[in-house]
Amino acid sequence: MVAPETSNVGTAARRDAVLESVLLTFARHGYRKTSMEELARTARISRPGLYFLFESKETLFRAAFTRALEQDLAAAQALLAATDRPLRERLASAFDRWAGRYVGPLGRDVTSVIEQNPDLLGEIVETAPVRFAELVTDAIAETSGRASAVPVAQTLISVSIGLKHQVETREAYLARLTTAVGLLVG
Repeated sequence: MVAPETSNVGTAARRDAVLESVLLTFARHGYRKTSMEELARTARISRPGLYFLFESKETLFRAAFTRALEQDLAAAQALLAATDRPLRERLASAFDRWAGRYVGPLGRDVTSVIEQNPDLLGEIVETAPVRFAELVTDAIAETSGRASAVPVAQTLISVSIGLKHQVETREAYLARLTTAVGLLVG
């Protein structure tokens, strides 16, 4: 017999693996066109096994995107907190993690799925961008003070949003964002 702690760890690891794999499937096909059968196949799990982990497609969708946003925020926070690196590098790296990895065809798909289904995702659609803006503002404020950090952070976020729609590759996004950071951060 498996100890309960071992079973819970295994279930949590399996949940994480499923969440990682289904995100791309939702992004490619959209929420409505993606079936639980297809998600189970992508995750290499039986459909009953998928329902054991997630009670519905809506629950799975919310968990997958929430997990991705939380991971992006945690990574951005860690990058911005690495004060052994210059602020410009920290900002460019944080923006790359937050938005750069969603540039290009797949990024447009992910963004589209999120924008088309905000009611399914709940409050994280609104709270995650606010949290990211606070992290960026706090990092800039370390060197320039809060009053001047707010408009710089807001401008960088606006630049990032615009670049996501203008460039085709993550590399192009990062190059142009790095230019903007260099212009705005002394």
